[in-house]
Amino acid sequence: MTTQETGCPLLDNVHRIIADRTCSLLSLDIFDTVLWRRVPRPTDTFALLGSRLRDAGLCPPWMTDATMRRLRIAAENTARRSRDALGTEVSLFDIWRAMPDGMFGSTPLEQLVEAEVRLERELTVVDLDVAEVVKAARKQDIQVVLVSDTYFTEDQLAHLLDRPELGALEDVRIFRSNQHGADKASGLWEIVLRDLDRSPEQIVHIGDHEIADHEVPAKLGIRTVHYHRLDEAYAEVLKREKEPVGPFGDHAPDLDDLDGDFGITSLRAKAVHSGVPFTTSALDVAWRYGAAVLGPVLTGFAEWAAGKAHEAGTRRLWCSMREGELLSRLINEAARARGWDVEARPVWLSRFVTSLAGLDPHDTDAVHAFIRTGYRLTVRQALSVLKLQPGDVPALATELDTVIDNGDIADRVARALTETPHLCNRLAVTVTAAREHMIKSLRDAGALDDAALAGGELTLVDLGWGGTIQYQLARALEIARIDVRVSGLYLATDNRSERVYLAGLRAEGYLAQAGHPAHVAAIVTRSPEIVEQCVNALCGSLIGYTDDGEPLLGEASDSPSQNAERRTVQDGILAFQHMWNRYVTASGGAWPDLGRPQAARDRLARILVAALESPTADEAAVFGNWTHEDNFGSSLVTTLLPADLKPAVPYLAPGDLDDLDMRDSFWPALIAASDTGLGAMTRAIADGAIDPEAFEPAGEPYETRLRYRTADDRWHDPIRRRVRINHNGLSFARLAFEHHDTVDISLAIPGRPAIVRVDWIEAKVIAGGRRREQVLRWDRPEDFVGLHYADCRYLGGNLMEFDTSYAAVWLPLARRAGVPVVSSGQITIAFAMLPQSMTGMGPRLPVDRKAERSARAARLTERFREEYRTAGVKGVAAGAGRVARRKLGETR
Repeated sequence: MTTQETGCPLLDNVHRIIADRTCSLLSLDIFDTVLWRRVPRPTDTFALLGSRLRDAGLCPPWMTDATMRRLRIAAENTARRSRDALGTEVSLFDIWRAMPDGMFGSTPLEQLVEAEVRLERELTVVDLDVAEVVKAARKQDIQVVLVSDTYFTEDQLAHLLDRPELGALEDVRIFRSNQHGADKASGLWEIVLRDLDRSPEQIVHIGDHEIADHEVPAKLGIRTVHYHRLDEAYAEVLKREKEPVGPFGDHAPDLDDLDGDFGITSLRAKAVHSGVPFTTSALDVAWRYGAAVLGPVLTGFAEWAAGKAHEAGTRRLWCSMREGELLSRLINEAARARGWDVEARPVWLSRFVTSLAGLDPHDTDAVHAFIRTGYRLTVRQALSVLKLQPGDVPALATELDTVIDNGDIADRVARALTETPHLCNRLAVTVTAAREHMIKSLRDAGALDDAALAGGELTLVDLGWGGTIQYQLARALEIARIDVRVSGLYLATDNRSERVYLAGLRAEGYLAQAGHPAHVAAIVTRSPEIVEQCVNALCGSLIGYTDDGEPLLGEASDSPSQNAERRTVQDGILAFQHMWNRYVTASGGAWPDLGRPQAARDRLARILVAALESPTADEAAVFGNWTHEDNFGSSLVTTLLPADLKPAVPYLAPGDLDDLDMRDSFWPALIAASDTGLGAMTRAIADGAIDPEAFEPAGEPYETRLRYRTADDRWHDPIRRRVRINHNGLSFARLAFEHHDTVDISLAIPGRPAIVRVDWIEAKVIAGGRRREQVLRWDRPEDFVGLHYADCRYLGGNLMEFDTSYAAVWLPLARRAGVPVVSSGQITIAFAMLPQSMTGMGPRLPVDRKAERSARAARLTERFREEYRTAGVKGVAAGAGRVARRKLGETR
């Protein structure tokens, strides 16, 4: 893993100027430059002040934090407006005099002012990068001055600036706006130049305000460094997290009474700007995602996991690969910064190897479940996974290239593998070998050494979700009679983890546990691939072990660009943690931790959930091309933004994204981000600005229904999908079925009386045991002409009229694929519809008679062709006889 340069590139030029002594005076802004606050905005300090005053009995108990913040802002505005000819500059005493009489009882003014100053002292932090600049300037005997727009007095500022990181400030002159009656944007800079008797070119100024610290002094000739905190891209990230950005906007969420936002907002900004310029915009997006999104989340997770181990007296944690390389590094850095005797090590484990090691070879249902876990394995691949040759299972000799895509074939394979004692023993040999190789690998890593066995516990750290590795590892160790309890520490777990708890195992989640909080768990575990991909080491997935316990890895499918972007994300993650740990170390242990406070977890959960719910267009462009490996015996590789859904984007509504299966799209929000209109709607829903029902058609909901007919001429119960009409006036439906001998399907497309324009229908089917899926499309008039219409009519072109809710068009999947039957399929329909009266009494469109005759002729031709294929001339004659008898019946 490469290491991105950290520090502060914004200040590099200042260090060079100081080293070269090409300036004689260093000027610094104070707030958000020399000092920054552990709150998102300066005005959020007033909210915490409300909590302190209530606790001290100095304000009414009904005074909420948000109320106190709003009152304090209003009092300052009132104080500034009341100055008349004296200008708008005020002191903190002036502000508190503008508070309503009697609101704070008989508390002296001085005590209330002191309470605010004391809180400011608690929340303000010395910027360590700026402190380094001050230190360098003093070393070169360059004068340092402070220029600040502030309502604090000189004594109050001296108290706030009395920090060991800044050294003695007796020789540092401070220019205060309330002292001179002018702020930096309206005259203070002229006063600074006059009083110091310096030419502007001799001064270098560092400050955060674009106008007061950059534009105005620059016009006077002062060299400036805009030490900006929020750039446009970071401000957009904060907005999607519902973090108010404007200084006087809404009350900030998830503030801790003692530690505010824990410094997260400011440190994210510092981490974002700590990277050197990148050669491509994609790498810049990746860096920001690591530094501003995953960096704080994983820093908190690592600190929590290390803290849990420290409290429990657990000296060693084991991080399963491929995530383990980065996670162990993060945990070790967290423990080192806090002074905890905890070490994390990567260990080679995966869902696949632990599931195989814990498999019961005599349990047909367990073998069935194991086989179905892999996505669309062929029978040959399943046998290979179980270390069996095709000749070992004669019953499957004709099925080797059949895809295990439905329960029937999986059941037949499972029964074939367990129907004889010989095959059960062969499976047992495979499972036992897999288990022994895994245990040897664990022993070699030290996870099962004497110390671990004596402690009786092995604690895994993983991103989480269902706790499968923990559960299967515990089962495998129990079978091997190794008396070690397997525990788990996870970023999040969902409802699937209940079997871990039923097994009596400890599994703790940092952001969500056992599916709670529900929204956090649902979003994180619905789209986990981007987090997994960003954290994974640059290698293939674990598929087994050698006899010596060394890991056997599958091929890595990642492109060079994806690897570069992933490395950059990880560098951004490490940059944030490095920044965080600098302040942990500098505080001497007084810096707040992210493991225990609920406000910290809530804030970090909001950061991650917002990133997954509302990715930006830039993030979609970069991460949408990343690939995902199935890593369970299958060679299947898909992109996070599926190529087959790109043409469907204009047809999608927000609710359609929720209906997509995990296999349809690993990250549905990424699809929305690729389209301006769809993205705006999904963001509005995620922000709570609009109810999802606003994008649903009015009235009773209706559904597209798919029924499939099997070779026994039986129609099976319908599969349903809600019909919506999106902002483009278009509709989309995707439905899937699986049955080993499907012949036809029927589609009740609108699910109600309607005139429908079908733009295209695409069916991806597994047919005739073929390894690859076959793609069938209906998108031209000649495709629609020959179809069978039940209670609906073909109107010509790509138009159809459906008369009832169950009216349907039939698609002959097997015949179109050129096979007797298909075993599974995914059907996608892109259409537009004009709903008609449910009574069926509305006017009907005229039928294109030419198209109707063509459709009838096409159906008859196709029917005769099918009858000839199945029964030869006799079949054609029999069919003609049926037609003749029907015609005779109609004329009587």
